[in-house]
Amino acid sequence: MTRCEICHKEFNLSEVLPICSACLRKDTELSKSFVWNAHSWRQYLFELPETVPKEEKGLKCKVCANECIIPPDGLGYCGLRSNVESRLEAKVSATKALMHYYFDPHVTNCCGSYFCPAGTGVGYPQWAKKPSAEYGFSNLAVFFYGCSLDCLFCQNVSHKRIAQGSLVDIEDFLNVIEQNQKISCICYFGGSPEPQLPFTIRVMEKCQTRFEDRLLRQCFEMNGHGNPSLMKRMGRLVEEAGGIIKFDLKAFSEPIYQALSGVPKKPSFNNFKMLADFLSFGERDYPPLMATTLLVPHYVDEHEVTQIAQFLKELNQPSIEYSLLIFHPHHLMKDLPATPLDQVQRCYDAVKRELGKPPHIGNLHLLAGRLRL
Repeated sequence: MTRCEICHKEFNLSEVLPICSACLRKDTELSKSFVWNAHSWRQYLFELPETVPKEEKGLKCKVCANECIIPPDGLGYCGLRSNVESRLEAKVSATKALMHYYFDPHVTNCCGSYFCPAGTGVGYPQWAKKPSAEYGFSNLAVFFYGCSLDCLFCQNVSHKRIAQGSLVDIEDFLNVIEQNQKISCICYFGGSPEPQLPFTIRVMEKCQTRFEDRLLRQCFEMNGHGNPSLMKRMGRLVEEAGGIIKFDLKAFSEPIYQALSGVPKKPSFNNFKMLADFLSFGERDYPPLMATTLLVPHYVDEHEVTQIAQFLKELNQPSIEYSLLIFHPHHLMKDLPATPLDQVQRCYDAVKRELGKPPHIGNLHLLAGRLRL
């Protein structure tokens, strides 16, 4: 147990963010100072900007929702773009990406595998290789370097090590797909794909023509903190390929979201709503959009998921899937335990009440006990 630095009550807190959720939600100058400290030194260790740069005389990058205004000789928040002699230079482009990839045999640990074609055969034969789980086929998992957020609990923090990323040419990547007929879907994650959306959009467009007679679903696991116009183009291409977009809605309260991720919540929630409004939900047997929330011990509680569930309900798309993920200790929050059973139960019950259907629970193997379903 750790004593909250503001109210001095004891909670199951991380040393990197020793402020309880109630005090964080009050959004005082004191709580903000602890949040700033939690993020700034970590970014500094990776030689990245301590906050999203907004320099008056800098160059503006519009690839993601941060819209960094990068100072002379400075970097953008994701580390992929810089201001060099008053020119915006990028380590990546629409034809080259910093990433690595691997083959992940079906059924994978994908967040949507409990309802998607690869895991269930739903949509066969149009969207699935088999009328049941696609054993014998694989997902091409694409890990991008760089991210538009700075999550204290990041499960894939290696994305911050930009210099370790390999630059992959789009034609070489397409050749990998062409040479392996067992690939039935591609999942873009990271980091997060938002800072490299121009590349993924180009890949998807080329796949439409180059592999037009082949089932090749395209999916994303992302934070949603992207440029809205790029997100909309991506959404349309995912829909046409029979894929699924998975947003990690990290919290609902602005102070909690920003404390955990380092950036405001509004762009991600706006983009989720935008996609829910224009994607087609009635044309196939599974939804093109889902939300996940990682139940960070203490910080992401029933208060947060209740409001996220209300947000989802107001979208009037009842087929949208919602999955609550049990937390695994990692990165700066590795001093926390897995999500306690009582917290998972409270969150499960709260979402079920709001949505009228139970949420899916991911990472059940980490749960110490059994839920009352």
